[in-house]
Amino acid sequence: MNTTFNINNLVRANIKALKPYSSARDEFKGTADVFLDANENPFGELNRYPDPQQSKIKEKLSTIKSVETNQIFIGNGSDEVIDLAFRIFCEPGKDKVLTFTPTYGMYDVSANINNIEVIKQPLINDFQINLNQLQPYLDFEDVKIIFICSPNNPTGNTINTDDIEYILENFNGIVIVDEAYIDFSSQASFIKNINKYNNLIVSQTFSKAWGLAGVRVGVAYASEAIIALYNRVKPPYNVSTLNQEVVLERLNNQFEVSKNIETILSERTKLKDALNQLDIVKKIYPTDANFLLVEVDNADRIYQYLIDKKVIIRNRNTQVENCIRITVGTNQENKKLIEALKNI
Repeated sequence: MNTTFNINNLVRANIKALKPYSSARDEFKGTADVFLDANENPFGELNRYPDPQQSKIKEKLSTIKSVETNQIFIGNGSDEVIDLAFRIFCEPGKDKVLTFTPTYGMYDVSANINNIEVIKQPLINDFQINLNQLQPYLDFEDVKIIFICSPNNPTGNTINTDDIEYILENFNGIVIVDEAYIDFSSQASFIKNINKYNNLIVSQTFSKAWGLAGVRVGVAYASEAIIALYNRVKPPYNVSTLNQEVVLERLNNQFEVSKNIETILSERTKLKDALNQLDIVKKIYPTDANFLLVEVDNADRIYQYLIDKKVIIRNRNTQVENCIRITVGTNQENKKLIEALKNI
């Protein structure tokens, strides 16, 4: 553990002084026959405000992930987890954050919205962190957050565990490990380390392996102190009743989720093998996610060609030269992609 780290030294002064909004459902959590406390319409099926603390989801996740409920934050997508970190720990126009490029674009967008400068460290050839280049920034007082996407988007690889732990032990700031794709990886989640490192936030989502992108629910796992700060800053009813119900239903059907993950991993292997047979494919990067980063002879041309064939992939040429990113679809979808590419 980084023994010099003190969470209170990082929190913005206005956040320390903030008195959070106390909603009607925060003040009364029990059951009753008549609710006349929240100015709700007495008629309708969805007329009542949702649980502001998403208690049932946290109880279920607590069992699945072996963490305490007070170490879990439920957000409106993992993008809310990212945005609230800026609001809690970074003074606009003063503080900085650090990312490793190429990586998930919302770190930049959220930083720009919050008027925070981003220091970008390029990943080395195998898309891993260069600790020698990073070293000077670990002591920068103005750098408050380091974002590590693992498995990384758009490259697909997991980041070396030893490197992440080195950063956690030597950086006097917040380290956010974004594990949106961790369920497709053989590498263990960093959730197991939230009690070891009190500067660690692990972000996950229900959008990928859980198949609920349309629901927009994300999760942060961290120390009780960090989660308390998240709950202080978040909007009172940030996750709707409908979305909470859908997430609970999926959490109670883990067998189906596991089978879908197995199918995606199997299709990933088949898709990689088929792509390797094509002359236009120059390289397929190793992946621990539900997508492949593929170097081709002309990414812009192939991207437009596939659009014309009604097959949509992601052109990542601006991030990694001549690369396209292909999500693993159903067997039928993947075959349609390969047939289109055979006829290019």
